[in-house]
Amino acid sequence: MLLGVIADDFTGASDIAATIAKGLEGEGGLRTAQFLGIPTAPAAARVEAGIVSLKSRSIPADEAVAQSLAALDWLRAQGARQIVFKYCSTFDSTPAGNIGPVAEALAERLGSKGVVVCPAFPGAGRTIYLGHLFVNDRLLSESGMEKHPLTPMTDPDIRRVLAAQSRGPVGHVAQPVVAAGSQAIAEALAAAAGRGEILVVVDAIGNDDLTTIGAAIADAALVTGGSGIARGLPHNFIARGEASGSGAGAPAVDGPEAILAGSCSRATRGQIAHHRERHPVEMISVDAVMDGSFESEAVLRFVLDNAGKAPLVYSSADPEDIAAAQARYGREAVAEALDGIFGQLAKNLVERGLRRLVVAGGETSGAVVGALGLSALTVGREIDPGVPVLVSEEAPRLGLALKSGNFGAVDFFDKALAHIAGTA
Repeated sequence: MLLGVIADDFTGASDIAATIAKGLEGEGGLRTAQFLGIPTAPAAARVEAGIVSLKSRSIPADEAVAQSLAALDWLRAQGARQIVFKYCSTFDSTPAGNIGPVAEALAERLGSKGVVVCPAFPGAGRTIYLGHLFVNDRLLSESGMEKHPLTPMTDPDIRRVLAAQSRGPVGHVAQPVVAAGSQAIAEALAAAAGRGEILVVVDAIGNDDLTTIGAAIADAALVTGGSGIARGLPHNFIARGEASGSGAGAPAVDGPEAILAGSCSRATRGQIAHHRERHPVEMISVDAVMDGSFESEAVLRFVLDNAGKAPLVYSSADPEDIAAAQARYGREAVAEALDGIFGQLAKNLVERGLRRLVVAGGETSGAVVGALGLSALTVGREIDPGVPVLVSEEAPRLGLALKSGNFGAVDFFDKALAHIAGTA
């Protein structure tokens, strides 16, 4: 293994897996596998990039640190020469963490300073300018992320957000330095390390910036960011003749299908609205789940009865409705209950023959793969920016797409099922 990634949620892991497997245009990427949780056995010899998917974004910071360090130890035991700590391109975090504490702990273990912090992913509209994170043409704090039920992002200044959850000073490499090239970036990061700055926010407003940053950090032990930061990393190994450049490859999977959506993001709600115009959909009522009147067998029957019609089950209410439910029952209680419902539903469906599964939402995806007991996935073709086809290596073979709530075109669900089946 050449490149090791620690991802703080399952959809984020799929996101960066797609970037690494694809690599730069015309060159190819690395042979990539996604591991669900910290593996207990060695990776296959063919794996050039291994992504360890954790569910550590919203847990207590000390637990997130412990899990991330354990993942680091496993990746280094597989021979990984460079480590990437991957978090969401909307920097989902709270004043207490978990991005800062985990990044600093990894840096300390690896003896690194001047570590890049770059959540930019221009392909999905996320850019950083003067340390501020934008989503398309809006500051992060005006993008809808300020209403996120678990990690509301009300401050777009990533330097300030990171400083609140870090022990050391936070540095910054501004856009003019990035535009000056990889050598200028490398010198700026070295200067930041000399000042004792462990974490350094680096501006990026386009894919060319990410490629340039990738060249500057070819020899860095630790890198942190969204999936975009990995854009140029495969090239470094391929250029040195250490990697094949063969990239993504996963077998097609056909068979009964379902879509499960637990995200309340604007993008996912739009995708659900589009899907319901052509396909059967069923909503899970939060109130019914919390008061005990929810009938899981009825939802299971809905999916099975609509096999071949791309049935969708969702709990993706408007943010105001979710906030009201959280006020009534408690935020953690609602999240735990919904995750349990989706996880058990996925398990029951697979037991009854489901073979293609699309999941929207990071927490929902984590619950589903946890309930299914999956351990390793082969990374295939990219469906939309940041979302690849994933195929389980265990029997029965399952084809999956694990989508971050904010990702994907309006027709993503149909496209995902077609890509999994190899008919797109």
